[in-house]
Amino acid sequence: MREHRSKMSRRSFLKISAGTVALTGVGLPKRAAAREKGQLATLIDLSLCDGCAALETPACVFACKTINQDKIPEPVDPIPEPWPRKTIEDWSKKQHVSDRLTPYNFIYVHKALVVDSGRERIVYVPRRCMHCDNPACATICPFSANNKRPNGAVVIDQGLCFGGAKCKDVCPWEIPQRQSGVGIYLHVLPGFMGNGVMYKCDLCVDRLKEGKTPGCIEACPRQAMLIGPRREIEKIAEERARAMNGFIYGKNENGGTSTFYVSPVSFELINETIQKKPGQPDMKTDVPRRMAKTDKFGDAVLAAPVLGIAAAGALGWYARRKEQAKKEEKDND
Repeated sequence: MREHRSKMSRRSFLKISAGTVALTGVGLPKRAAAREKGQLATLIDLSLCDGCAALETPACVFACKTINQDKIPEPVDPIPEPWPRKTIEDWSKKQHVSDRLTPYNFIYVHKALVVDSGRERIVYVPRRCMHCDNPACATICPFSANNKRPNGAVVIDQGLCFGGAKCKDVCPWEIPQRQSGVGIYLHVLPGFMGNGVMYKCDLCVDRLKEGKTPGCIEACPRQAMLIGPRREIEKIAEERARAMNGFIYGKNENGGTSTFYVSPVSFELINETIQKKPGQPDMKTDVPRRMAKTDKFGDAVLAAPVLGIAAAGALGWYARRKEQAKKEEKDND
């Protein structure tokens, strides 16, 4: 991370964050306050994003990495090999990677070369968690580590997550990424239970609590990203899409999300440029609601933190008892 940071100084980052450029006929609204109560949503305007072509790392990616660089503890060495699966996912030596989602990189920018109305054009697409309205990832988590906050953010509590990756399995875009060798599983059954912690964008939920704007949005020099009350952002997205005779993504996909993309070219064309790979989600427009039959449990998702605390209490007791037993055994030797 130190090597990555040296490519852009903090002063440059702040200078970029302060910049605003209006490049379309669509008026840029005053930034909606992140401290608004109720559900928030974000807007990503692809007509404004240029991928920060003049920079080695897009400003949104750099800001996200800077904010979250100390989030993941150093993995244990060696990392226990899980059973029955033998897969260990260790990105701790590849923290510099920025062209895909990883446990250390919550946002990246896809460069799409499309042919629209007979002419070639480049569209840049920032990709990160969509923060779905009724996320299957939160519903399915057996330890309630993944939950939908009232402000719209879908957050994984790394103190409760066992890294089982069920959240990734049910996500249409396979957004969450696993780092092995960290987390609570190491204190329970490291060889049999879990395999690390799942990580993804949490909409800078801690910054939101302080009334600040998510890092990626604050850093964007072209105001291609906005955040504000859900209804206001949805209205702005619809107005911009109409003004550019364009398209919206995220309004209906997976039953609706708190992230709205607007684009002057169709998302079908954009998706044709994406070869879906691990950490590089596609943008298919036909994305039905995953686990629709679980919708009756939607209210329980908001109660997940309470359930998680109970689970954490039980697991914490187990871990402490195990450590105490080791100490007593050592003292008796």
